[in-house]
Amino acid sequence: MIDIQNVNKWFDDFHVLKNISMSVAKGEVIVVCGPSGSGKSTLIKCVNGLEPFQKGTITVNDVSVGAKDTNLPELRSHIGMVFQNFELFPHMTAMQNICLSQLKVLGRSQSEAQDRANTLLDRVGLEGLGFKYSSELSGGQQQRVAIARALAMDPFAMLFDEPTSALDPEMINEVLEVMQELARDDGMTMMVVTHEMGFARRVADRVIFMDEGEIVEDANTDDFFGTPRSDRAQLFLSKILQH
Repeated sequence: MIDIQNVNKWFDDFHVLKNISMSVAKGEVIVVCGPSGSGKSTLIKCVNGLEPFQKGTITVNDVSVGAKDTNLPELRSHIGMVFQNFELFPHMTAMQNICLSQLKVLGRSQSEAQDRANTLLDRVGLEGLGFKYSSELSGGQQQRVAIARALAMDPFAMLFDEPTSALDPEMINEVLEVMQELARDDGMTMMVVTHEMGFARRVADRVIFMDEGEIVEDANTDDFFGTPRSDRAQLFLSKILQH
């Protein structure tokens, strides 16, 4: 579903991604973790073309992300993206946020879009809250609306960029539970940048550990949490699992 080969990216003189190669099979859940500044978020944004890259190839569902003739808006309409800070339109209700792209991009009728939105609001545990604005919702509720908005486009893959980092601790689980159900019940292909190691243990098929712009480890979940091969990953886990 997602194939990344020898990808390099620079921000001016800063080499942020160094020869990244990995793949994600259909229905696979990949957690990307590592210290801050390791290139995790940049990598996931390169997958749907939100960040350009200078070398290498990224192919999503047989479409080359970096090719000059690729219609990136069309490709992005099939790749759900959930950001750290929700990115909801504050002047719109939850229902309107979920309907907008369905109307503008998919060409659905108002009734079709609303029916789909209601189904997804129920799916993420927000039945009956479609009339509320962002300011009337908790952070966890806003993030679940953002997930519903992404799902409304019927994506073949979902990308999550630290989806719980802006949430209060008590709201984190309600978002992770929705993501866990997506993986378990829907078989959704997912790349998740997160520090939530409990989620990684429960849900991920593989864990990618990055440091200083490189993939240090690409291992199945049991192996990664059992005995990481690299000293750097062992040090990372020894610190993060204490909390």
